[in-house]
Amino acid sequence: MLSFSFVLELTKRDFAERFAGSSLGSLWAFIWPLVNLFIYIVIFGQVMGARLPGASSVYAYGVYLASGLIAWTAFAQSVSRCSTIFLEKKHLISKVRLSLPSLLLFVLSAETVTYLITMAVFFIFLYFASHPMPHHVLILPFVYCVQMVFAFGLGLLAATLSVFIRDLKEVVGIALQLWFWFTPIVYIRDILPPIVNKLMVFNPAYVFIESCHRIFVFNDMPAIKSLMILTILAHFLAWLAYVVFRYLEKDVRDFL
Repeated sequence: MLSFSFVLELTKRDFAERFAGSSLGSLWAFIWPLVNLFIYIVIFGQVMGARLPGASSVYAYGVYLASGLIAWTAFAQSVSRCSTIFLEKKHLISKVRLSLPSLLLFVLSAETVTYLITMAVFFIFLYFASHPMPHHVLILPFVYCVQMVFAFGLGLLAATLSVFIRDLKEVVGIALQLWFWFTPIVYIRDILPPIVNKLMVFNPAYVFIESCHRIFVFNDMPAIKSLMILTILAHFLAWLAYVVFRYLEKDVRDFL
């Protein structure tokens, strides 16, 4: 297994490589969330006049958009990066005997740091925009953990199969793009055709995105039953992905 210090070192190196060569360095980790949230909340909400049905605040749609995109970005980036981690780190795998599934932890850690920075900036925006502070924010860490367990399962399964099917990286990218637009993040669910609306209950991403919308936009409690179902599904997927990996582990190491 990877030690905590090794995961921490890989996470730090990931941030260093991401902003290598730039004058501001890691400060970009704060600048990008600031710029993105300004676009979501101020540009869409106030300048373009986008409104959320049933909400009186001029920032309501911006908060709706931002809260969904922050959660989706952490999820999609984790799945996308985890899906190729074995191929990207094959030089390390060939030199050091380590648990390959544990290698995904540094990706999840790096995306979690980015998520926390973005959420911190988001809360500052909410404060200065005089948006009501969410009453059920304490359940947000649980929602985030569930979505990342789900991301880990998908990422591990894709990482294992990508060793043998190199085109899977592109397939994952296309699937995430389609998945994004099938999930009510930039639009509300009510505008969907009835048949598509009914299919939404089979969309796992809708559960954690809707939970964020309920917490930040409607100041309401997430649907606990849906969260529990997603929790079970996420852990089952993670277990299944690990079983598939263990079955193919020898071949994975040989192909790398």
